[in-house]
Amino acid sequence: MTLKEKQDTLVEEITLIPDAYERLGYIVDRGKKAEGLTEDLRIDSFKIEGCMSQLWVVPEFKDGRCLFRSESDSAIVKGIAELLCDFYSDAKPKEIIATDAEFLGEVGITQHLSPNRRNGLSRIVESIQRFAQSCLTGS
Repeated sequence: MTLKEKQDTLVEEITLIPDAYERLGYIVDRGKKAEGLTEDLRIDSFKIEGCMSQLWVVPEFKDGRCLFRSESDSAIVKGIAELLCDFYSDAKPKEIIATDAEFLGEVGITQHLSPNRRNGLSRIVESIQRFAQSCLTGS
């Protein structure tokens, strides 16, 4: 499935939820259902700086595609990170670099986040795209 197809599916799924706060509840539920990371992966090299919460994103490059897993000590951050990691996982690096997460604003997710949480969201996307770029350049 391409990122455009994933985006269309997520937008359709999220817009079916009529209330903005229920949408945030959906995000939190995604985080609660996520597998998370084992303690040995919660290390500084995977930590996302600039986020008020503890947040780790573990990238992997396998068979020409990027995979991402995450963990956070905040329910909303964990849910957002899980959504983004799931969204970008199994995509090719070029597609990741070319695709932002602006659609989250379009479906009413980012408007109800504090500025610090929005900053954390953008840091997750930056980290994912930086990893994808490193896969292209081989570094």
